[in-house]
Amino acid sequence: AYTQGLQDWQSGGHEWHMRSSRYMNARADTTSPWQTLTGPGTSAADVGALLAAAGAERLRAHTHVPFQKVGPSLLPDFYMPFQNELSPHLPGARPRLAEWAHRMGMLQEGVWDEDKLAAADLPLCSAGLDPDASPEALDLSSHWLAWGTYGDDYYPLVYGGRRDLAAARLTTQRLSDCMPLDGEQVLVPVNAMERGLTDLWARTTADMTPEQRRTLKEAVNVMTESWVWELVNQIQHRVPDPVDYLEMRRATFGADLTMSLCRMGHGPAVPPEVYRSGPVRSLENAAVDYACLVNDVFSYQKEIEYEGEVHNAILVVQNFFGIDYPTALRVVHDLMTQRMQQFEHVAAHELPVVYDDFALSEEAREVMRGYVADLQHWMAGILNWHRTVDRYKADHLAHRTHGFLPDRPPALPLMG
Repeated sequence: AYTQGLQDWQSGGHEWHMRSSRYMNARADTTSPWQTLTGPGTSAADVGALLAAAGAERLRAHTHVPFQKVGPSLLPDFYMPFQNELSPHLPGARPRLAEWAHRMGMLQEGVWDEDKLAAADLPLCSAGLDPDASPEALDLSSHWLAWGTYGDDYYPLVYGGRRDLAAARLTTQRLSDCMPLDGEQVLVPVNAMERGLTDLWARTTADMTPEQRRTLKEAVNVMTESWVWELVNQIQHRVPDPVDYLEMRRATFGADLTMSLCRMGHGPAVPPEVYRSGPVRSLENAAVDYACLVNDVFSYQKEIEYEGEVHNAILVVQNFFGIDYPTALRVVHDLMTQRMQQFEHVAAHELPVVYDDFALSEEAREVMRGYVADLQHWMAGILNWHRTVDRYKADHLAHRTHGFLPDRPPALPLMG
């Protein structure tokens, strides 16, 4: 795990730290907020500078002013070498998602309404992620995306607004209990998130082995627990540092869940050890990092100006380096490009070595080539979705109420 961590940071985070300096120096604040210590020994060790830097960093993490007007999100020229394709079943998936969201109760709890669901157009995202999906598979993917997006909106709006960490943790535990592994008693759902997850779990795991169910449950748990981590930062009014943020962003984006669902149909031809190998994990992490940063670039105005969020890569870079929005955007855009190039390098040069090392059959190699294509579709589809939907557009945001509808109190989990 330690070696893999070094590989990931070398290919992503380290490159970002090294490259960001060429953008930040001109506009970084070089003044020190602390007086330098004096006395024997301090000049040799430069203790004053060390304390000033550490103190300033700790203070800066808690001094961000939320809800600042930033204007429409600035969009760079994204590097995307893969073509976007869409499922022909997209038109039928949209009304079916709306019906499912109504049935689960997602449009009756004050967080989403029909307009907000339509603005997200999650079937469009699914149609790009898996253009060859059957209507049933497209619906399942759309419903998973809707459930995850709803939960990601719900936690900060409901529990962050009330600063209710205890209720958030109870909700997270109950969501885990909605996913029985082997004949456990099924939890009786009491709100939209629980109804949605219970329904998705039954539909998704019907033909899974116990090990596949366990892997999927762990992936969902990682995502929901990361929502609590975000909530803690929100309550503490803390902008995370870059290392914290980039590590947790994969979890909040549902990376493990996405990869688990992508691999479901691969069967026994590919040994599990292949997916745990360094190059495959590096490939997946590069794809996920690219997609996460795409989201942060497009959602900057939505999150910073309208939601008072502290979890956005551009804000993290601004806060950590003391630079402005356009400069931080260039840093993030550079990192995105590097992560895409890392994906291309691993796919072209490192995966063939993995195939040989594991002596994979031609069938297994074809499965892995299909998996790489799936990840290519995934990244292209996510970029196309962000470019197309109203969810992140300035005109849509300006005409939305960003909070609870007054006549719809939040759904509460049952205590005990």
